[in-house]
Amino acid sequence: MAVTDWPVWGTSAQLVVTDPGCLDPARAVVEEVIADVDFAASRFRTDSELSRLNDSGGEWQDVSPLLMRALRVAIDAAEWTGGLVDPTVGGTLVDLGYDRTFSLVPADGDVVPVRVRTAPGWHRVQLDDDAGRVRVRPGTLIDLGATAKGLAADLAADAAANDVGCGVLVSLGGDISVAGPPPDDGWAIGVADLTDLSLPADGADEQVVVIRSGGLATSSTRARRWRRGGFELHHLIDPRSGMPAAGPWRSVSVTASTCVLANTASTAAVIAGSAAPEWLRTRGFHARLVHTDGSVLYVGAWPRAARPDEET
Repeated sequence: MAVTDWPVWGTSAQLVVTDPGCLDPARAVVEEVIADVDFAASRFRTDSELSRLNDSGGEWQDVSPLLMRALRVAIDAAEWTGGLVDPTVGGTLVDLGYDRTFSLVPADGDVVPVRVRTAPGWHRVQLDDDAGRVRVRPGTLIDLGATAKGLAADLAADAAANDVGCGVLVSLGGDISVAGPPPDDGWAIGVADLTDLSLPADGADEQVVVIRSGGLATSSTRARRWRRGGFELHHLIDPRSGMPAAGPWRSVSVTASTCVLANTASTAAVIAGSAAPEWLRTRGFHARLVHTDGSVLYVGAWPRAARPDEET
């Protein structure tokens, strides 16, 4: 086994391979995939395909196969979650102050004029898959933050495993995808209740779980937080209200057949609120939900830890 990590997208990338001799060539593949996804789907690059699409004024735009795939994944996620995860929350994020890559967003600030609005809705994004073109209705700003990182992890892990021929784990800010032959005992992954430096690391302990394929993702309201006029904000927007999801879960971790599916489900669960356990259970997911008070609830076959405040 060998591991390397580096900063990317205001967070960190980590690569683990089962054969140390594969580490350098696998990293080259992963970095290339990340760069391609960034150029296609970043909301924060003025030269990205997505930025040009957002500025297209409602006209049809030709897009690359990679951006088309990222948009198709985002629209499918919106339809499948009934709008709980919606790529048209970009305008709301900008209104709330998340208008640049997160490392550059001021941690605190005065009250700013905020126009709270529900998301325009994914139906305002039209995809012509056959022609490779997309139309975004005026007044709609696409943000692919809920799906593009998970998709990038999946694409990078698959590409690296195919290229180097060994087992590969790719983590992008905790969105994890594995591909190729796993270690004999599987991939042991630490799942933690993520927090900003400004928040105490109390409550739920880290838990180690093992996966052999697919992906694992955690969505948390305790990371990517900022303040405006004394109000705490975070990046998980409820499209129905146009405001950060209000709880009761501060983080949700999910395993699934792909990282992008796990991330879609974990984000939807945070936004679904008290309905999340049943929403996850009826769709066959295995999940760990951490309440705002630090207690933990498990769904499906997620391994239980022996703690008195943890429920099923």
